[in-house]
Amino acid sequence: MNIAALIPARYASTRLPGKPLAIIGSKPMIQWVYERVNTVFEHTYVATDDERIAQAVGDFGGRYVLTSPDARSGTDRCAEAINTLEHNGHGPFDVVINIQGDEPFISTEPLRCVAAAFEQPQVDIATLVKRFGSADDIFSPNTPKVVLNLQGEAIYFSRSVIPHIRGMEPELWQHKHLFYKHIGLYAYRANVLRRVAALPQSALERAESLEQLRWIEHGLRIKAIETDVESLAVDTPADLERARAEASRLGWT
Repeated sequence: MNIAALIPARYASTRLPGKPLAIIGSKPMIQWVYERVNTVFEHTYVATDDERIAQAVGDFGGRYVLTSPDARSGTDRCAEAINTLEHNGHGPFDVVINIQGDEPFISTEPLRCVAAAFEQPQVDIATLVKRFGSADDIFSPNTPKVVLNLQGEAIYFSRSVIPHIRGMEPELWQHKHLFYKHIGLYAYRANVLRRVAALPQSALERAESLEQLRWIEHGLRIKAIETDVESLAVDTPADLERARAEASRLGWT
């Protein structure tokens, strides 16, 4: 099975412009992500629309693919990148892993688990889920929730709490039911990635602002791999300071 690990990275982040190039320790954040992913997958690339990011990746010896600035999402950027790679003689690839470029502490074990899911021929798409801890806020709309079927496939994602526990005070819900949060890492069979990138935006996707609902509405199956690992994502200046403090604690240089 030939796997391409793609790390979408754009410069124009609303909350933290230029964050792939933010220095943590002595390296840009995108380098920490790339180096960890590259220990797992032979074919690792940063997919970016920005020459500054591409130059930084080239400077540390990484591989990159330049993409259009018009991509609607990381999924679309990955689809464009895989087409470019194969057009230029790389691949062909069977599976594409889409890794967030803002998680410098990403663990390698979940990456291996997601890739292994495609040993099952019925798997179209795979992603990660994690059980909410007792101290976690299940009501935060910034943390998408996911409901699974008995085959371990995602049947719905929401920014609201799902399911609703009828007849019980909300503060007791986590004592009654096991809730899952979605961890934003995706993997797709290459032909499925091309298909989802071509699909029009759906009503549920627009309502929740969650692109994976488009895939479910069009009948695709999303295998959910449970993990107990959740890495620190850098979305804001405060997150960046936390990441720098953690890197210092770990002795990163």
